[in-house]
Amino acid sequence: MSQPTPEQLFEEQLRVAQGGGGVIEYLLHRVKPHLPPWLAGVGAGLVSWPAHLYWADNAAATAGLTLASVALTGVTWAAGKSTTAQRRLHSAITVAAGTGWFTAAAIAGPDAGPLAGLYFIGAPGLALSWNIRQILRRNPDATGGADGGIWEKVGLAKTLTTSTEAAPNKATVNYQLPRGELTNDDVSKALPKLASALDVPPNAVRHQADPDSASRGAITIVPRDLLKNTLPCPGPSHPGGSIAHPIHVGIYEDGTVAVLYFPGDEEAARNAMHLLVMGMTGSGKSEGALTALAEVLTRRDVIVWASDPAKAEQTLGPLLPALDWAALDMASTKAMIAALQAAIPARTAWLAKYGYKQWEPACAEVQADGSPGMPYLVAWFEEAAKTIRETDDDVFTGIGQEARSAGISIVVSMQRASGNQVSTDTRASLGSSWTHGVRSEGDARFALDDEVLDMGAMPHVWKDKKPGYSYLVANGIPETFWATPLRDYLSGREYLDWVVLTFADTRATADPVTANAAAKAAGRRYTQRTRHPLPGDTNPQPEEATMPDPARALAAAGFTDDQDQDDTAYGQEDTYDDYDGEDFDDIDPDQELPHPTTLVQFAERPPSQPKIQLSPKQARQAMEELLDEFEGEGRTIVRPLDFMEHCDRHGRSRSWVSSQVAAFVLAGRLAETDETGEYRIVREDEAA
Repeated sequence: MSQPTPEQLFEEQLRVAQGGGGVIEYLLHRVKPHLPPWLAGVGAGLVSWPAHLYWADNAAATAGLTLASVALTGVTWAAGKSTTAQRRLHSAITVAAGTGWFTAAAIAGPDAGPLAGLYFIGAPGLALSWNIRQILRRNPDATGGADGGIWEKVGLAKTLTTSTEAAPNKATVNYQLPRGELTNDDVSKALPKLASALDVPPNAVRHQADPDSASRGAITIVPRDLLKNTLPCPGPSHPGGSIAHPIHVGIYEDGTVAVLYFPGDEEAARNAMHLLVMGMTGSGKSEGALTALAEVLTRRDVIVWASDPAKAEQTLGPLLPALDWAALDMASTKAMIAALQAAIPARTAWLAKYGYKQWEPACAEVQADGSPGMPYLVAWFEEAAKTIRETDDDVFTGIGQEARSAGISIVVSMQRASGNQVSTDTRASLGSSWTHGVRSEGDARFALDDEVLDMGAMPHVWKDKKPGYSYLVANGIPETFWATPLRDYLSGREYLDWVVLTFADTRATADPVTANAAAKAAGRRYTQRTRHPLPGDTNPQPEEATMPDPARALAAAGFTDDQDQDDTAYGQEDTYDDYDGEDFDDIDPDQELPHPTTLVQFAERPPSQPKIQLSPKQARQAMEELLDEFEGEGRTIVRPLDFMEHCDRHGRSRSWVSSQVAAFVLAGRLAETDETGEYRIVREDEAA
């Protein structure tokens, strides 16, 4: 059996991938290219019988058939001028022998004399000679040259098909390019033509170059779209497990589960992940985010800070009760960024103290000295374009470069990560990307490297017509999947509520190191953050707004159950509306008040601290030292009130303190914030 041509290989593998054909069809498909010379021989033999009956006694027909035979042989010889000498001679001999036998058979009869023997020997011999020539046209051991077929159609002439593999809805063809003439870049450019030649969708053809060769690689064809049906989320993959386990977010077209890895893994040589999520309106980006966040919130050793200053509760609403911190306005978002900046050095110092090179599940456990563990932190910024516009296009750059070592993953989600919104440094620091449908190929290049696009990734083909379709290029994902489409799981509201309720007691809370750093940097934005109620809780109270129990408050004031509490009005429900004025009729308003008979002293006034008389220059120096002290404590937000108790000892008024704070602002050591009366400490190297 001959070696199939590239076009035959592609067609055969596509047919197998599409699930068609049995043994008989397969054999017929392989034999079909070799049938033409045999059919021509059989046809000449059959037609010779009616030709003999019609022209046996016709002298003119004899002359005409003879001239036609000579003319066809001459035309064949002339037409073969542009081919090789062997092909030209072989073709002329075949035509001369065939037409000569047919002329003799038509005049004398197919069974006359030696004509029958010549037919049964000559016809198969000529047919086999052409079959042999066809087999020898392809030399699998050659380094260049191949028959034309589909490779030639798409501009990759002389390319060799080295092997093929077929699976349900997937065909893979390995190739060898002619060395020195074509490269793998030429194959990437030919993918649209190849899809057209095979009559499949544009993004159904992918290319994987061999990293060890510039002339070898593989073409993968997926003829049918198996992702067109919505995929409901199957549930948590590792309920109550560690965040170190993969996060399941969808399924690839070949049935493989698509996953995200947040923490790094030294054994797997994988760094912690920072992720850029991109997709135009209607691409399903937000639904994918909810699925990923819901999966994260089923783990025991991770906390989530999430921000959405544009849509507030519209996207994150169902998951708000499970978030450690939800920043739903721009002021809170800026405070969250400041808290992250403060938490990074605090967390890395904690990791170094306990001998961890990077975060691992053991970090979340109680340590050997009894100190509480430190859970992983995922900071998810939805609609980050607004955050970048109102802060700085490099606002995530520094965090992205430093947070991995602190057990923090940053996720930045936006519709279009253009150069006008995201700096190249920020994109480089994020590293991984989860790309949904986009408007144009130019938009796709903001999230996907040219290498991935050259492999056949085309998110711009989907636009908003296929919500939930995406490409995932992330840490721990094999390169073979980078250009393979996946479909995000879809999580309904009922499932999200179930996750929030079921894992409420499983989820971690912020550790003291992270909480203290956030409190110093963000102040009330963190300490008094809103704690959203669990589904079904009709009487929620914010974490910092719970009222003290009256009995507990009285006990704290020194009262006991044995003491008479009737003289206290704490908790009484009497109001002035309960009095009708009769009790005051006998009171003379001009009568002198009686002198006190008993004096009760609850506590001695604490002695005032001695005031230190400082010169204006010394007082300013004291203010600068105090600011340095605040900065050394890790605080990033200060108020004039923080300076007051210290400056009272220096004999300076509050107006003087305010003027010194204003001077710090002018000097660049303090910067105003969106919160009135709050200032951000600027490091001296930044102020310079």
